[in-house]
Amino acid sequence: MAKTSVQEFRPIVRFLGTDLDGSLKTPYALTAVKGIGVMLGYAIARAAGVDPEKRLGFLSDEELRRLEEVAKDPLGHGIPAWMLNRRRDLTTGKDLQLYGSDLVYAIREDIQREMRIKSWRGVRHSLGLKVRGQRTRTTGRFGTAVGVSRRRQ
Repeated sequence: MAKTSVQEFRPIVRFLGTDLDGSLKTPYALTAVKGIGVMLGYAIARAAGVDPEKRLGFLSDEELRRLEEVAKDPLGHGIPAWMLNRRRDLTTGKDLQLYGSDLVYAIREDIQREMRIKSWRGVRHSLGLKVRGQRTRTTGRFGTAVGVSRRRQ
């Protein structure tokens, strides 16, 4: 009798230092990694030659290795630069894709740089105000609710 090559289901899969849900389709499971969205998840799966409709828990070790290889070097596997989350990095000048704590650290450093050079965004960050041009007259207030006080009768 021939041995079948049915891959057993793994409920939790380790990928780029993150535990992922094996019951989700591959692109959606990859979104649990900070720095990967649904579109990039689909692009990574296609570039690695993995069926995007396949559940992550059913992937073989070889397929997971290929996914991780593509995720670590997306430009080298044909993923366009506009899909990356750190284009034209200020220190290196290269297009990068950052994940997890590296992404958090880079964002924190960007905000610190803005505050150091005292740009408009940096000043807004340091004052704890809205940064992207939202209105502040009625929203984003601190403390207790402020309303019209009625006179005692």
